Amino acid sequence: MTTPQARPDFGLVIVGDEILSGKRADKHMPKVIELLTARGLQLAWAEYVGDSPDRITAVLKRAFGSGDVVFSCGGIGATPDDHTRQCAARALGRDLALHPLAEALIRERMQDVAREQGTTYEPDRPDNIHRLNMGVFPQGADIIRNPYNKIPGFTVGTVHFVPGFPVMAWPMIENTLDERHAHLFQRGAYVEKSVIVFGSMEATLTPLMEDMERAYPGVKVFSLPSVDHPEYGRHIDLGVKGAPADVEAAFPVLRAGLLALGVKLGPELVRN
Repeated sequence: MTTPQARPDFGLVIVGDEILSGKRADKHMPKVIELLTARGLQLAWAEYVGDSPDRITAVLKRAFGSGDVVFSCGGIGATPDDHTRQCAARALGRDLALHPLAEALIRERMQDVAREQGTTYEPDRPDNIHRLNMGVFPQGADIIRNPYNKIPGFTVGTVHFVPGFPVMAWPMIENTLDERHAHLFQRGAYVEKSVIVFGSMEATLTPLMEDMERAYPGVKVFSLPSVDHPEYGRHIDLGVKGAPADVEAAFPVLRAGLLALGVKLGPELVRN
């Protein structure tokens, strides 16, 4: 594993054939973007991978080697099509082992279910023994508590593994951000400011965009064209994003450059 960067990027891995086949629509990426944005952070990359152990292992090997903070959603159960735990161990070159706290939590969950169903908890019953596989993680892993049903996820370094079910995954991701990565939060340290541009083409605006990035290396220029927006119709949402002071310095220059090109401008938009 590499030494983490001073300020790592954030990545997301979504595991499951059901996403790639279209049987289920991915809901994780919009939610992770929402959770990161609320903390002044951004998602830098995302990967989708089906239930192929070799592909999952390759994706996780890159994640572990990146130094990024990565959330992996899905494939940590104990059915034959769940491979993420085993692939994480392969990617790390570590053995798998039953985590003692995970075992305790899984047994606690099985006792809860038995009480709810009015049955007797039988710890040595084959299906209950099989359920303990959900707590078999790469050696050295830490657990991620699951407030929904107690069945934990796990963490190795800055790569965090949660179930594919949103009702479980999302609070686990949020808690992990707050408990492990609060020192990276940048609330109020990032802003986007843009203006709606009518009657122009991106090719016409490209030289201005290039000039802006050369003159203001602290900001990124973005261009989001639309042909059928319900309010603005055909337009380009053109702006700059970065630290507030940099954006405040760059945006008036961008706007002046657009006026010099003779384009028609609409409303200005600000996003924190």
